Amino acid sequence: MTDLLVVAGEASGDRAAAHVMSALGNVAAFGLGGPALAAAGMEVVADLRTLTALGVGEVIARAGPIALAHARIASAARKRKPRAALLVNYSEFNSHLAKSLHSSGVRVLWYVAPQVWAWRPGRMATLRRSVDRMAVILPFEEELWRSAGVDAHYVGHPARETTTMDRDTARRALGLTPYASALAIMPGSRPHEVVALLPTMLDAYELVRKERASVDARILLAPSLDARTRAWALELGASRNVGVFLVDAHAGAISVLEAFDAALTASGTAALESTLARAIPIVVYRTGLLTELAARALLGSTPRIALPNILLGQTVFPELLQRDVRPRRLAEALGKAFDERTRFLKACDDVEATLGPRRFPSREVARMIEPWLKKTA
Repeated sequence: MTDLLVVAGEASGDRAAAHVMSALGNVAAFGLGGPALAAAGMEVVADLRTLTALGVGEVIARAGPIALAHARIASAARKRKPRAALLVNYSEFNSHLAKSLHSSGVRVLWYVAPQVWAWRPGRMATLRRSVDRMAVILPFEEELWRSAGVDAHYVGHPARETTTMDRDTARRALGLTPYASALAIMPGSRPHEVVALLPTMLDAYELVRKERASVDARILLAPSLDARTRAWALELGASRNVGVFLVDAHAGAISVLEAFDAALTASGTAALESTLARAIPIVVYRTGLLTELAARALLGSTPRIALPNILLGQTVFPELLQRDVRPRRLAEALGKAFDERTRFLKACDDVEATLGPRRFPSREVARMIEPWLKKTA
């Protein structure tokens, strides 16, 4: 009998689940994941790099691979009969899986709750019936899910668990000019995001570099990207004379974000990671028309997409969406981030304060799931 099924279909979930695997120690696990979970010892039955999609149009294009991955995981679960399942975000995929796992007697712990406070709150009732316990990563989520009858526990945000370098060491590691302002360019963890955003981000950087003599930049590429997308980004960076840094996939990876003064970043976990590293985030989101129309129809009460702004309850850090994703608009926002850095640093402090004292969520999640893995459980 294999002890644990793990499902993480996105880069941030892959890292978070790998931390939990490390905290659990010697546990036999299999499932859906990427390079971080593989490095932590999980048997990868389905690789997330074949599934990296965001938005209705992109998911439709990858419906076949997603269905195949679901079938593989479901089949492996039936054969191996895990004692417990750790499902990390990846809401649509995991919500269907959780129902079948729970009905077959597998204990289910959901880590990183669906953002029902932003859209589709009806999912709360569905998950209440198929999840034994939930580990949430934002303080206000615990009461929200408990009010819906879910055994939810706030464990802290995984972004605060990453080991960090000091600024000077990180700059030396990246080969950055010692005293110049530095920009992190983070176009996303999914191939279509990178292709859609990286050229515009580089155009914006070139505008800023023409107007400011001392600005340096590096492209940070997520380990979840496929080889073809990485090769394309490396070639593009070389053609623009911008260095590329491949982010380490291992669970204990060291963050280099402290090297930077600002970040052009796709929306997602990276925006919060940048904020906590005091690299002022300019959050960028662009998707296809079909996805945009679907998002408008499904969007709930939140008018913001950047997690730091959601935590603050106001739009402090720039958010550039859809038609506003143009080089000049990005360059203007970036110039303001450099010029008004003191004001933005105060907002970074405020964001960190909303998360409360620093916690190690992987350890708390491991403690929640360990009793289920014992033979007497």
